[in-house]
Amino acid sequence: MPMHHTAASASGPSRAGLPLLVTMGDASGIGPEIIAMAAAAGELDDAVVVGDIGVLRRAVAACGLMLPVAVLEHPSDRAACPPAALAVCEPAGLDRGLAALPFGAIDARAGAAAARCIEQAVAWMREGAGRAIVTAPIHKEALAAAGVTFPGHTEMLQSLAAVAGEAPPPVRMMLASDELRVVLVTIHMSLRRAIDALSTQGIVDTLAITHEAGLRFGLAAPRIAVAGLNPHAGEGGLFGSEEREVIVPAIEAARAEGIDAQGPYAPDTVFMRARAKGGVPSSGEFDVVIAMYHDQGLIPVKYLGVEKGVNVTLGLPLVRTSPDHGTAFDIAGTGQADASSLVEALRMARALRGV
Repeated sequence: MPMHHTAASASGPSRAGLPLLVTMGDASGIGPEIIAMAAAAGELDDAVVVGDIGVLRRAVAACGLMLPVAVLEHPSDRAACPPAALAVCEPAGLDRGLAALPFGAIDARAGAAAARCIEQAVAWMREGAGRAIVTAPIHKEALAAAGVTFPGHTEMLQSLAAVAGEAPPPVRMMLASDELRVVLVTIHMSLRRAIDALSTQGIVDTLAITHEAGLRFGLAAPRIAVAGLNPHAGEGGLFGSEEREVIVPAIEAARAEGIDAQGPYAPDTVFMRARAKGGVPSSGEFDVVIAMYHDQGLIPVKYLGVEKGVNVTLGLPLVRTSPDHGTAFDIAGTGQADASSLVEALRMARALRGV
């Protein structure tokens, strides 16, 4: 069974001196506001926001900040921008009325603009103008209203990262905090579809991508726990056969390739076993847990604190991180949003090795 070892970041010359590219997210959500807050805290001094000038200025005002907004033509102009300013590059093709959209409402124009900013950020990464992409939250219904067929950032970035004439790279979603790292085998699909989509090869790919990502996090030999699908990891087949028929063969194949994969373990306890203790990294029994579907893996991380979580897309030829929360339409425009998760995403984007 072949192992697909996919690089988690771009190869070639170091990107360390280039700016981070921060996409503004949904114009009607809290993305622009948390960007403004992070900039005011000095967390965007090495970054360029890919977004609408008017939307970012509105966000600055909504947060009650005295923050200058610098309009750049290209990310390469960042060096000439005052450090205290919010540097913004506006992609071509954005709707001119974005800054007048109501806060907290689904709008196709906001969805189209969010997608356009992501496309432009990837294009600038391809030309070597950025170090990594940090994405503010988008709204999936707004994307759909705009005719965007991707269900989320992960699938869209996977498509944009594909080389012409080749299949898109296999990617996985990781949610990470200082206490727990979780990687998902399946992502944005119904639970019924996710169960049907599980395959031995898909789990093998997940283990390979996770192993390589662990190396980029500085782990010499990542310890990977694999959660079962069923209660008690199937209880020897009493509660389901997926563990022995699908998951165990994947673990065995990965171990044959030198990957420290263990399990499958009961899903209701494995996350506790992997949790770092006392804030000491890698002090848990495992460095990362592989979860079979979206909520199985993300509920434990988010329960430990949304403000600490970072979404990382593994397997791309570039680094992409994001806050682990959504657009928070209920508080958009009030200046009450918490920028902590975005700040953590920025810091993780800088820390990932191999860029």
